[in-house]
Parts: sequence; structure tokens; C-alpha cells
Amino acid sequence: MVAVQSQDDIRRVLSEDGKVLSGARVPEIPRDHLVKLFDTMLLTRTMDERMMRLQRQGRLGFYMTSTGEEASHFAVYGLKDSDWVFPSYREQGVFFWRGYSAADYINQLYGNADDPTKGRQMPVHHSAAALNIVSISSPVGTQIPQAAGAAWAAKIAKKNDVMMAYFGEGTSSTGAFHVGMNFAGVSKAPVVFVCRNNGWAISTSRDKQTAAKTFASKAVGYGMPGVRVDGNDVLAMISVANEAIERARAGEGPTLIEACTYRLGAHSSSDDPSAYRDASQPTEWAQRDPITRFRAYLDGIGVWSQEMENEMLARHNKAIGEAHAHADSQVAPPVETLFDDVYEELPWNLREQKEWLMEQERTKSPHSH
Repeated sequence: MVAVQSQDDIRRVLSEDGKVLSGARVPEIPRDHLVKLFDTMLLTRTMDERMMRLQRQGRLGFYMTSTGEEASHFAVYGLKDSDWVFPSYREQGVFFWRGYSAADYINQLYGNADDPTKGRQMPVHHSAAALNIVSISSPVGTQIPQAAGAAWAAKIAKKNDVMMAYFGEGTSSTGAFHVGMNFAGVSKAPVVFVCRNNGWAISTSRDKQTAAKTFASKAVGYGMPGVRVDGNDVLAMISVANEAIERARAGEGPTLIEACTYRLGAHSSSDDPSAYRDASQPTEWAQRDPITRFRAYLDGIGVWSQEMENEMLARHNKAIGEAHAHADSQVAPPVETLFDDVYEELPWNLREQKEWLMEQERTKSPHSH
């Protein structure tokens, strides 16, 4: 890997119609893994469509889709279970790939009693410690120095672990980006940085984020390789990420990956992209849909069938429907859980506060039944 300098220097495996490009090296992925990758991409897309409809019906307060960016999630493919992921708020597929259930996902959106984060985070800000996925945070960039620090700690402890941090291209404008990248480069920490360049940081375009020719080219200033990859090509994402993971695990330090993709939808359910971008952009990028491209590839090698996809969609819709029915019927988390997970043993002042709170008359929660 070398730091890329131009817009045209980009790694691809598949053409936009799903055929292997001349000279491209296809990563070795077992057939059942190819099916699982496609299945997880479909789950991610289906979940986004269903949850956004619920938000528009007023049944969810907030939601964020990753439509058109699903392939970029699978940089995690080559990680071990012991490795850690520090995600942004648009990597739903990372959670599903590692074992996060539809029930966990939807319970978190509702912040109910079964929410893994006990109602403490706003919707789509998931956390899955059991899956080695660190909590999502709204302030952009916080996960970058966290990932660099965790990687340095793993190196000191002589663990063979790799950290992976995801972030959008707008995050490269923050101090956290510089601090984390610089520290990782100096310490040769085993961390892979995945910059998901989807064209827009809410309403701020890519051109207003940097004067650099590419985001990957920033890597050279931090003493690490940078590589630019087609973020809508899941096989290219896996190939590039696997190289970076192997490099990190071998003690050769961090890598910055710029995954070039596009946000087909709004930044969030609170955003109106028609106010700042040309309507022709999403139409153009929809022709490069990562699911359509991967489907064509799988069909070409005899792995995909319409019956298989229909079964997947039916299974996902059933699981989502059942999970939502359950989540919608649950009460809010018990109020005393406010005091959980802060100290191993509550200090006297918090014990007094908890006792006082529990003596107060309860008001009715909107989630109570």
C-alpha cells in the first residue's frame, strides 16, 4: 500500500454491473460467507426502510439510514472476534455481521426496558460490548483517539488484537482526527481507520472539508499508508481492509482507508437534502447500488437465486415485525437503572440519591402500559 495522490487512484474488484475487472484479484471468500454477506446487506437495507417508515409515522423519534453505503460496512469481515470496532452512526451492517439481533436493534431505538443500553442513548446510537463494539457517540471523531489508545494498550499488553474505527469524511476536519491519527502513526498502533466518504457531512460538501486531493492522501502526513477504495464494491472493501488488518496485526502500524461511496438518503430523519444538493446526484449514484452490484456478481458465479433472496427478505421482515411488536409493547427501563454501571460499588452520596428517588411518586411514562 502507498498513499494515494489522485482522484483516479482507487481500488476496485467489480465493475458497476458486477463483473470482475480485468487484472483484479478477487478475495478468497467461502461460498457460505458470500451468502451471509449478501444476507446481511439485505437485512441492513430492509431494517432501514422499515424503521424510517415508522419514524415518519411518528412512532420513532429519530432515525438514520445507510442506504447506498452498505458495502463499506464490511471492512470488518477480516477481523477476529477478539478485535474491537469503534463505529460511527451509519454502520448498521457492522452490528448485524457481528451478531447483533433485530430485537436488540429495535429495542435500542425505543429505549425500552430491553434496550441493551438501558435507554441512555438516542436512537441508532448502539453499543454491544459482548460483540466488542464500542458505543456510538454523536460528537464526530471521539472514536478515533479511543481506537488509537485501545490499539496502543493492546500493543503494550502484547495482545494480537486489531482495532477498527469508522468515521465520515467530515470528521477529518476535527481535532480528534488529527490527534488520533498522529498518535497511531507515531506509536505504530494496530488500528485500521475507515473514512466513509459519502460526499456530505450533513449539508457540508466534500469540497468544503479539505483542500487535499483525497482524504486517503492525508495518511502520508501521519506516517501511514493511505488507500482509496470503491466503497460500493464489497469485494474491494474486504480486500483492502484485509490487507490493512494483516499489516496491523503484523506490527506494521495503522492504515487509513478512504471508502468512496454516497449517501442516497438524508443525513437523518431530521434532514432535508433537497435544500443543499442537486436532485440528480442520488439518481446517478443509485445506478451504483452496492447490493445490485453484489447480486449481479453472485448471480454470475451461480451463488444467487431469486428464491434465495425472497427467502432472506421474508425472514428479515418476519424478524423485524416480531421484534418491533415486542419493542413497542415494553415499558421504559426501571428508573433505578440510572445508577447502574457507573461505579462498581455506589458511593454513599449516590446511594442516598437512589433511596430518595425510589421514595418519590412515579409519573406515568409514555412507554408505560
